[in-house]
Amino acid sequence: MHFIPSINEPHVSDKRAYWFIFRGNEIMISAQGAFPRIPQFIYFQQSVIKIIRQHYFGNLDGLNCYCAEVSHDTAIPDDMTFSLLRPLLEVIGEEMFSIAGRAFQIIDWDRKHQFCGRCGSQLRKKKEERAKTCSICGLVLYPVIAPAVIVAVVRDRTLLLAHSHRFQAELYSVLAGFVEAGETLEECLCREVAEEVGISISDIKYFGSMSWPFPNSLMVGFTAQHVSGEIIIDNNELDEANWYGPENMPNKIPAKGTISRKLIDWFVDTCANK
Repeated sequence: MHFIPSINEPHVSDKRAYWFIFRGNEIMISAQGAFPRIPQFIYFQQSVIKIIRQHYFGNLDGLNCYCAEVSHDTAIPDDMTFSLLRPLLEVIGEEMFSIAGRAFQIIDWDRKHQFCGRCGSQLRKKKEERAKTCSICGLVLYPVIAPAVIVAVVRDRTLLLAHSHRFQAELYSVLAGFVEAGETLEECLCREVAEEVGISISDIKYFGSMSWPFPNSLMVGFTAQHVSGEIIIDNNELDEANWYGPENMPNKIPAKGTISRKLIDWFVDTCANK
């Protein structure tokens, strides 16, 4: 699967193009077959579907990709349905999920940025890049991306995992948090860990990154070592936190394909190879 991002829509239309169509926070998927899939069709343009906005955003394996938003009262083909995007991660695959997440972020940015935040005038699309510009004061606005850090903190052969108020019941994961203005990623890591569990870390190493479209995060992953301190949780953020070895992991951890799960799998694999 090879995706090439672009804003330059081709002159020749392709009926097999991928359409990532959203109704609010839900995405349209095919209801036929054993597994849902992103539709490849164009006939809806002649149907009763009411498109509010649409964008061309790239090419996937030779097929053009479009994202669009439709009204909540629109009719849809009988073989289509709407689903929240997050549960589809393990169903449509990590790569297709990433492309769908990109599509959602473009639509979400478009719907939330119709007017200039400086003078209140109407915004219009820029032709040469993914951006909007104010027709009066000239302010240029790009899609909003919120950087966040996520970290696997290791102490000997144990990994720090926690349950947040925001999580599903019994789900445990590594620590994460949003970067504040003026912070480096490393400073954010140290602050978040200290605030949430009261410990100090060192030996911070970059692990990888993942775009997370809920709604517009860029998750930057790290590994780190425990230096000092015992766990004292911030009750405003967490219900529980503890050290877990590879043999006694919690019953429920993040889904495969997420960077949090990749960090946990990295820890388990590292212990197995020692």
